[in-house]
Amino acid sequence: MSISIDVLIESTKDIDLKSIAQKVKDNKRITDEEGLTLFEKGELPFVGALANFIRERLHGNTTYFNRNFHIEPTNVCVFSCKFCSYSKLYANKEDGWELSIDQMLNIVKSYDGKPITEVHIVGGVHPKMNMAYFIELMQKIKAHRPSLHVKAFTAVELEYMFRKAKLTIEEGMKQLHDAGLDSLPGGGAEIFHPAIREQIAADKVDATGWLRIHEVAHELGMHSNATMLYGHIEKYEHRIDHMRRLRELQDKTKGFNTFIPLKFRNQDNDMSNVAESTITEDMRLYAIARIYLDNFPHLKAYWPMLGRQNAQLSLSFGVNDIDGTIDDSTKIYSMAGSEEQSPKMSTEELVQLIKQVKRKPIERDTLYNVVKDYSEVVEF
Repeated sequence: MSISIDVLIESTKDIDLKSIAQKVKDNKRITDEEGLTLFEKGELPFVGALANFIRERLHGNTTYFNRNFHIEPTNVCVFSCKFCSYSKLYANKEDGWELSIDQMLNIVKSYDGKPITEVHIVGGVHPKMNMAYFIELMQKIKAHRPSLHVKAFTAVELEYMFRKAKLTIEEGMKQLHDAGLDSLPGGGAEIFHPAIREQIAADKVDATGWLRIHEVAHELGMHSNATMLYGHIEKYEHRIDHMRRLRELQDKTKGFNTFIPLKFRNQDNDMSNVAESTITEDMRLYAIARIYLDNFPHLKAYWPMLGRQNAQLSLSFGVNDIDGTIDDSTKIYSMAGSEEQSPKMSTEELVQLIKQVKRKPIERDTLYNVVKDYSEVVEF
């Protein structure tokens, strides 16, 4: 992506694309219609060059990662999302797993003495794992390791917890925050548009509920992430609708850290007949998201889902974060047929992955404070 923005503008013949490129150069927001134009007419080199220009304007060559691990309390779930390869319905709970609080605390203790900064806790929606259960879990984690950042619970899990406990979103979020919840991941967003959401995830929290939970978290001083599941039955206008709702909430709260596009995988789920998107379409989606979501500071590629080489490639299409070390502690994407069946990378491997594409590796914490600059590190 070495072409300059001025050369790109000069060489672009399509008047609509030329206008968009000029807006990007001038740091002006593109409209929904212009976002659709990029999906419909923007070739990969064009959108990639624009996205890389924005990425380097915001972050230079800096590429972030963190040292984290996942805890997945259960894959038993009361919901039946058609795209999910991970969960087992509660009626068939004997086919799944359920971790006790002690088992999860032992996972946390297994990282004692290691420079981990974050635990990421998400899983299925289990009716017996309620507010009291997770409050006790977080209190015990914080008592054992107060500095560990707890990023936990999708809005889908939270909505069910609050409803079962007969709490408002405001009451529930405050109780969890007081117990040790530091931030929210971005899962459960899927596609906000009801025409698609009702086909793939009809029984889970809707777009309004998802957005409100994140808004309340932001009002409490917490940050969160946002995702979008793409590459299934949605159309371009549904992607723009989804990102517009996120951009509007970010204008209001400024509480989102990063946007994470999540590629639909078709292995062992009820949508196995739907073809997966190509790598070209993946990179176009990352690039257009970087262009459209002008108020999101970061764009993340989740490397266990894309695979290592494609995650490297994404760093030229607007991405400036490739998540963390993971430590083989998540099954959500490997069970759906992702590129990485054993998602684990050492810090050295992550650093080298970033350096191989001439980017600057920076270890961050969950809130993007710099932990360590690895750009000059040669020995581990």
